[in-house]
Amino acid sequence: MLTPANGGDPVPAPPHDPRTEAFYARSVHAVAEAMIGCLLRHGETAGRIVETESYHQEEAACHAHAGLTGRTRTLFMSPGTAYVYRSYGVHALLNAVCEEEGTGAAVLIRALEPLEGLDSMRVRRGHEDERALCSGPGKLTQALGIGLDLNATSLVAGAIEVLPRPAVDSPPRIVLGERIGITRAVELPWRFCDAGKSRFVSRPLPAAMRRTPR
Repeated sequence: MLTPANGGDPVPAPPHDPRTEAFYARSVHAVAEAMIGCLLRHGETAGRIVETESYHQEEAACHAHAGLTGRTRTLFMSPGTAYVYRSYGVHALLNAVCEEEGTGAAVLIRALEPLEGLDSMRVRRGHEDERALCSGPGKLTQALGIGLDLNATSLVAGAIEVLPRPAVDSPPRIVLGERIGITRAVELPWRFCDAGKSRFVSRPLPAAMRRTPR
């Protein structure tokens, strides 16, 4: 249920609204596609999601592939939980836990188009070029001030917000390709990008990337 800004009675959320747990309690691939065009907000900073990747416990590139451990327990929590982990001992990466509780699956948010709080982003990133602020999973968490302290918090009712794609925005032109920076299950086309926002994605879009089936 959503509470109107005017303080009226709560109303049901629209279907597949990222402000609800039900949005994430679906196939991780469906969520990865649906998150393209949504807004990611933390504090005074926000951006439009333009690139995601999906991961599932049944394939070897997923942290949950080896089962439940102290490091991966967040991946098995309720859908809509933030899984934030340290990559290569340097970067914090933000993921959205998906599917039913007890299943290890998550969407990695790879890139944003910066929209709000760009001055703060530039200070945190040490870059002026808006294309370089959030064009990678470690860059966007640095730009938005998202750290390991937000691991296992709610994306539905926590400090990190995922908001629906604004109605005035054109639908994203989503294409699929292989995921980046992994050495296992590299053949799976589980990278989702908005071809219309290619200047903000983490890597150039290969010509071989396929359009998402509708």
